[in-house]
Amino acid sequence: MKTALLRYRVMANVVGVLLIVLVLVGVPLKYLSDDGTAAHDAGEAITTYLGIAHGWLYMIFLVMAALLARKARWTIPFTVTTLLAGTVPILTFWAERRATRAVHAAHPETL
Repeated sequence: MKTALLRYRVMANVVGVLLIVLVLVGVPLKYLSDDGTAAHDAGEAITTYLGIAHGWLYMIFLVMAALLARKARWTIPFTVTTLLAGTVPILTFWAERRATRAVHAAHPETL
C-alpha cells in the first residue's frame, strides 16, 4: 500500500505542477502576446512541449491512481473525483491530499 500511495503522490504532484505551468504561464504567453515576440515564442514552446508531456504523464497518473483506488478499495465517486482532478489546475493538489488522508485513515500502517 505504501508504494502505491507514493507512486500516486509523485505522479499527482508532477501532473499538477506541469498543468499549472502550462495553463497559467504557457497559455497566457502564447495567446496574450503579439506573434513573433519572444514571449509568444516561449508560450508556443511551453504549450507544445509541456502539453505533450502533461498528456503522457496524465496517463501514468491515471494508472497509478486507479491502482491505488483498487488497492485501497475506494468508492467509485471518490475514484472518479480523484482521476478527474488531474485536469484542473491546483485541484490536483487538493485531491492528492484528500486521497492521502483517506489512505492513512483506512490503512494506518502507511503512516
